[in-house]
Amino acid sequence: MKKIFVAGHNGMVGSAIVRQLQNSKNVEVVTRNRSELDLLNQEAVREFFATEQIDQVYLAAAKVGGIVANNTYPAEFIYENLTIQNNIIHSAHLAGVQNLLFLGSSCIYPKLSQQPMTEHVLLTGTLEPTNEPYAIAKIAGIKMCESYNRQYGRNYRSVMPTNLYGENDNFHQENSHVIPALLCRFHEAKFNGDAKVVAWGSGKPMREFLHVDDMAAASIYVMNLAQAVYDANTEPMLSHINVGTGVDCTIRELVETVAKVVGFEGDIEFDATKPDGAPRKLMDVSRLKALGWQAKIELEQGLASTYDWFLANQDHFRK
Repeated sequence: MKKIFVAGHNGMVGSAIVRQLQNSKNVEVVTRNRSELDLLNQEAVREFFATEQIDQVYLAAAKVGGIVANNTYPAEFIYENLTIQNNIIHSAHLAGVQNLLFLGSSCIYPKLSQQPMTEHVLLTGTLEPTNEPYAIAKIAGIKMCESYNRQYGRNYRSVMPTNLYGENDNFHQENSHVIPALLCRFHEAKFNGDAKVVAWGSGKPMREFLHVDDMAAASIYVMNLAQAVYDANTEPMLSHINVGTGVDCTIRELVETVAKVVGFEGDIEFDATKPDGAPRKLMDVSRLKALGWQAKIELEQGLASTYDWFLANQDHFRK
């Protein structure tokens, strides 16, 4: 029986990993709520690993938030994320845990990266200022895993997802990301009988979206790759792997697809006076494809299942 600790099991990605691991044979999934284990407490984390005899770790725990949160609390974002990953990675090493997967973010890449973004553009330019503290923490996590591999022969791997969405996403109106925000807006417009919905920006920027169930599947796949296969497709000091679909769409196409999924039949208007952000953000996923994995969930299919989950849980999001 393999004993697997999923740190951050209540989050969108962590909960998806737990769901898929629970369908596996000979696996015992270990989780701890914040009241049971404070990941910011070094001694508590060290004691947990010393007593639990964990075989694998999925490090999906992190302090996350949108632009406003990142701008308002930069100190908390860099301190808490560095502390959580330092405690888990080092304590896992001290307890002899050989296999760990660190989950990062595409914000590790420079603001003006070439498109699509390959793993090799890491540390080649200036980061986006609004989430630099968070990105710095994630970069440190990658380098920490690589350092323990180089010095101690550990098998600590890192995956960097593109924009994620799906079950257990954050649907709170003030700080949700684009897909849950759009689902909420079109849902309300439909049931209020609104004649139109106004979307921010020109609709021209292009973005890539990955369903969280695909992210979980990719994480488990990368965790369990044979060492020789992983080593043949990565580099000791550039070992992280992009996870995405390798396909993007315009924001206009996204908005129109969300409207279709929700069943909103009114007009859609784009407010070009609002900011567009970067013209394109696309991950190069050729490294992951070379390792034998690619995403399966099409955007419209994923949006439909996410909306179904929202409808079943919308009371949770009411004020």
